[in-house]
Amino acid sequence: MSVDIAKEFPWSGNKLIYLNAASTGPLPARTAAELARWTRLRVEPWDIALNEQLETLAKARKLCAGLIGADAEEIALTPNTSTGLNIAAQILPIERDKVIVGYDGDFPANVYPWMAKARRGEARYEQMALLPNGLPDWEALPERLNRGDVGIFAISWVSFVTGDRADLETIGTMCRERGIWFVVDAIQGVGTTPLDVHKCKIDILSCGAQKWLLSPWGSGFCYVRQDLVQNLEPRTIGWLAVRGSEDFSHMLEYDLTYTDDARRFEVATIPYQDMAGMVSSLEFLAEVGLDVVSEKIHTLAGRLVSGIANISTLNLITPFDPARRAGIVCFKVDDVDAVSKRLDEGGVSHSVRAGGVLRVAPHIYNTEQEIDRVLALLDG
Repeated sequence: MSVDIAKEFPWSGNKLIYLNAASTGPLPARTAAELARWTRLRVEPWDIALNEQLETLAKARKLCAGLIGADAEEIALTPNTSTGLNIAAQILPIERDKVIVGYDGDFPANVYPWMAKARRGEARYEQMALLPNGLPDWEALPERLNRGDVGIFAISWVSFVTGDRADLETIGTMCRERGIWFVVDAIQGVGTTPLDVHKCKIDILSCGAQKWLLSPWGSGFCYVRQDLVQNLEPRTIGWLAVRGSEDFSHMLEYDLTYTDDARRFEVATIPYQDMAGMVSSLEFLAEVGLDVVSEKIHTLAGRLVSGIANISTLNLITPFDPARRAGIVCFKVDDVDAVSKRLDEGGVSHSVRAGGVLRVAPHIYNTEQEIDRVLALLDG
């Protein structure tokens, strides 16, 4: 099916060049229309059918599962990445003498739940040091995992501040062979790069949908491996987390028997309008083709990487190797304020990070011509 990208993003092609998908992804026009429809329904709630609400959630779980090679029964809908990571911190069993390991420089959402777990005395938390260039020392990981004291390894698939992409399949295999739980914050990767959570042996993955998935704030999902769903209980209990809860005529029977799927980790009431918007955005990405979207993002990011590497006043941080990156491209400049101002005046939306780092992140609505304009601005 041919999809009119310009129709979904009518602002694209003008003087504005939006390279900030890693912060907030713009909503397709169809998603904005769907959110408006649900808002109208919310104004007159007597027109909202219960089955439409529940079917919207079921469709959302199926679409999210399709993004990562999972089954719909392994998906719990969440309002953000933090919720899924807190689920992981709450439900994964770990011995008190074991260590939760991550890397320094990770996004706080994948740090604070583990710090809190350590503060409660449930385990220790340790962050591995970065290399001098700010990237993780992946070669040191096998030795650390081989010490026998690691219970959970928790990382971001793609670093928000360097654009480095972890080899999830290799890491997941190492963790599974050693009996280590593997938890992934995937918000900066899902939607940019194909992923198979089963092949990568991931135990729990969390992903907000407001960035690369072009979905509303308040939408996202958490993947929990099926056999874990069957054996682990939620710590925060929602009233729709038990069997038969969708049949409201039995809700006062108070039977705390959890659903057989990941819905047991959902805490109702879920924001239906945001999930409906996410459904609309994910259907748009599916119509374009997830492989087409990924190829476009990687092509544009690669063009940025090659161009930045050839500008003497810029210091590329994101790995040049395509296997080590996704859609985020980061680089250092001596005078970050001056370069950022130049981009602003040129109509380029970007992010500034600590340490004189600039970050750009292209998506399906960007073009090679726009990338060349940005590189010209960066080259002064």
